[in-house]
Amino acid sequence: MKKHMVITIGRQFGSGGREIGRGLAEQFDIPFYDKELIVASAKKSGLSETMFENVDEQAANSLLYSLVLGAYAPTAGMTGVPPLSINETLFQVQSDVIKELAQEGSCVIVGRCADYILRNRTDCVNLFIHAPMPERIKRAVSKYDVAQEKAEDVIHKTDKKRANFYNYYSGQKWGEAKNYHLSLDSSLLGIEGSISALKAVIEHL
Repeated sequence: MKKHMVITIGRQFGSGGREIGRGLAEQFDIPFYDKELIVASAKKSGLSETMFENVDEQAANSLLYSLVLGAYAPTAGMTGVPPLSINETLFQVQSDVIKELAQEGSCVIVGRCADYILRNRTDCVNLFIHAPMPERIKRAVSKYDVAQEKAEDVIHKTDKKRANFYNYYSGQKWGEAKNYHLSLDSSLLGIEGSISALKAVIEHL
C-alpha cells in the first residue's frame, strides 16, 4: 500500500460494503468515515447534524430552493444566479470535508460520491461492493432489523436513493464497473474473505 492511500467504497444496500470498509480501515490502521462525515460536516459548517441526516445521500430536490444562510451559500445576493437547494448546499459542505480528510492522510470513505469528489487525486482506490438479492435480504434482516417481508422493497428503495444521489452529482452511473477500480461480489468470499482479498490487492498498488 502506498504511504498515502484513500479507499472509497460504493455499495449496494445489504452487500456488506460498510463492514468491508471498516475492516479495511482496521487492517491498515487508518480512519474510517461513513456516518462520521455527518458529524464532521456539521462541525465544519456550524449547521445541525439533523440537516445533514435528512438529506444524506439524496439528490437535490428541485422544490426545495430554500437558501441555507452562512458561508456555504455561495450564490446568495448574486443577481441572475439561482440559489442552491438545501441538498446542493449541504453536498458542497460535505464535499469540502471529504477533500480535507483525503488531504490529511490515508482513510476509508463510504458512499457520498467520494470517488467522484476525489477524482483528480492519484492516491485513491475506488471500490464497489455488491451481492445477490438473497444474500442482501439476509443481511438486511439480520444486521438492520428489517422485516423479512419488507426487506426486498427496502433494498430497492435504498439502492434507488443512492443511485439517484450518485448519478445526479457525478453525471455518471452508480455501480457501473468503469467508474471504479474494482467491483466485488461480497457473497463469493464472505465479509472477512472480501476484506482479506481487497487488502491484498491494495497492498500491491
